[in-house]
Amino acid sequence: MGGERAGTGGDREEASAVRPGEVLRRSAGHADPAPSGGLLDLLSVSAVVLDARGRVVFWSPQAQQIFGYSAHEALGRYAARLMVDERHWELVTELFARVMAEGTGWAGAFPIRHKDGSTRLVEFRNVRLEGEDGDFYALGIAADHAALKRAERDLALTSHLFAQSPVGLGIVDTDLRYLVVNPALERINGRPAHRHVGRPVHEVLDFMDPAPVEGALRLVLDSGEPLLDQFAVAPTPADPGGRDHAWSVSYFRLEDSAGQVLGAAVELVDVTEQHRASAEAAEARRRLAMIADASARVGTTLDLETTADELAGSCVPELADLAVVGVLDAVLRGSDRNWTPSGPAAVRTLALAAHAVPALSLPAGHLARYDPEHLVTQCMTTGRPVLAPHLTGEDLARVAPARAAAVLARAGTHSCLAVPLTSRGRVLGALGLARGRNPVPFDDDDAVLALELASRAAVSIDHARYYQNQRQAAEDLQRSLLPQKPPHRPGVDTACRYQPASSICGIGGDWYDVIPLPHDRTALVIGDVMGSGTGAATTMGQLRMATRTLAALEMDPAELLHHLDRITGDLEQQFATCTYAVYDPHRACCRIAAAGHLPPVLLPAGGAPELLDVPTGVPLGVGHVRSRTVRVRVGPGDGLLLYTDGLVETRSHPLDAQLDLLLRLLAGPPRPLEETCDHLLHALRHPDEPDDVALLMARVRSGRGDRGRRS
Repeated sequence: MGGERAGTGGDREEASAVRPGEVLRRSAGHADPAPSGGLLDLLSVSAVVLDARGRVVFWSPQAQQIFGYSAHEALGRYAARLMVDERHWELVTELFARVMAEGTGWAGAFPIRHKDGSTRLVEFRNVRLEGEDGDFYALGIAADHAALKRAERDLALTSHLFAQSPVGLGIVDTDLRYLVVNPALERINGRPAHRHVGRPVHEVLDFMDPAPVEGALRLVLDSGEPLLDQFAVAPTPADPGGRDHAWSVSYFRLEDSAGQVLGAAVELVDVTEQHRASAEAAEARRRLAMIADASARVGTTLDLETTADELAGSCVPELADLAVVGVLDAVLRGSDRNWTPSGPAAVRTLALAAHAVPALSLPAGHLARYDPEHLVTQCMTTGRPVLAPHLTGEDLARVAPARAAAVLARAGTHSCLAVPLTSRGRVLGALGLARGRNPVPFDDDDAVLALELASRAAVSIDHARYYQNQRQAAEDLQRSLLPQKPPHRPGVDTACRYQPASSICGIGGDWYDVIPLPHDRTALVIGDVMGSGTGAATTMGQLRMATRTLAALEMDPAELLHHLDRITGDLEQQFATCTYAVYDPHRACCRIAAAGHLPPVLLPAGGAPELLDVPTGVPLGVGHVRSRTVRVRVGPGDGLLLYTDGLVETRSHPLDAQLDLLLRLLAGPPRPLEETCDHLLHALRHPDEPDDVALLMARVRSGRGDRGRRS
């Protein structure tokens, strides 16, 4: 097996001193060679040179990795005997002879005997070389067959995936110039491969802002950390409609086996459908949240204007930049007839809400008349939303009152929507919406949402309207049963007030009266029926008439209350409180009796006000308990205050504290009676109090007798 070596050891040292880097320098003509690729190292490609007799004259370091022999062990030996099993010598000799004689190459896989005795399949590429002296040599390039097949398989798989993948794939170098792109990325960017390769990213992506892409690539190249699933929205030439698409973009740095940075890869996945589905789901959640919020916000009170304000506020700015709530004037005036389009629609503005829109000259209560062609009239006529998605300045005159159209035009209003306010099949009015700052025009989805909001709010508006009408009716009934103006009486001045409660439930029970009696006497009455609404008002009217009838009989106050007690038991509202006082100017006294009522206040001329010690008794209607009459001396300038519990009773303050406050408010120099009544109501009453209140004041003007106390 051992033949003569080709050359001396010195020759071997001289040959091995020629390194790949030196060859690159000499051939490339520059001092710094380009970095070597890693694929050859990965495959451990080796080179072996044989002379014409088949002896090894050159042995690369990589050959030792494949065959197991070092250069010292292999140089000068016959290659066939060194690496080939005896069974294959004849075949190897024939192949070698053919290559050397014909100069043709040979390629293929061949079983090689490793130094450790194992047999390995090695991929060969053999060619004939000619030296300076005219001698022939054989160059064998060898690589491990299994490693080569793995590389070929991986390369084929990568190439197939790269070409066939629906995901956009591209590779850029360290200067951010495209090296290769797959067909999917060609379609996404709307450019063929030759318009990518060699061009920088910003030049290829001129249809969008390329800065985020370049920034991500540089970050990945510098850090080596991949950026995965970066969400981006951008246009694509692949979509002729010009719509934005959503992309999931990932960036990776590419390195060879030695860690040398080759460039970066970009992966684009079109997630537009998922993005749109997610956006639609988010929009649906937003709309549901708006409906839920509006359901909680609208209808918190039974005040018509407040309910309209709540509806307008729930639409701005989430749905519109401007919202106007209008109700048919006939509906507000109490008509229960269905509206029919028989001419211009008279609509009264109840509320307006605006976001980034100049204030319109449409105050609450403004009455506008809309022609049949107007959006508001059309939506009320059809009972369906009416859209005007794209408007010009001239179109605004068709959807807004004349004096508001110019303001809307200056605000950039470009889209309008009108939806009817319908409750129990009746059209009550309309909700008008406009967009100016929001660039997106109204669409059918907005119309559905607005109609849902309007439908829910219309029920509350209808309830508020009904309540307002009922409240007004109860209040009118209450006031009609009270004396419109106290009569002028000898020796005494009087003033009275009635203030209804904030709700219909608190209206109807309180009353006052000033009744003329014989001999210049005057009866002063204050009462409160336990209950509310029209039933309490009716009972109050009956008790007032009964009191006047009994007063004409000149009964003692306690006796009169006894008869009222029996009458009250037969009425619908079976309980009431009352204070009955009779002032006699000739005797300078006042006789007082109470049935479950708060004590009167005496206002002595020049003295401190005080609560009179009048036995409270029990309310009318309880029965079997008689009241007791108390006599109080009064003189010129003395005053008396009768009031119902609505003046001093509150949910947040003790009654004793409120009575003390009442006395403090009455202290000091006397004011005119009318002014004193207003002062007490302003100081003690809150607009939202749930109970009505009546008060009656009297002041002695002239007469005999000294002022006295109870006797």
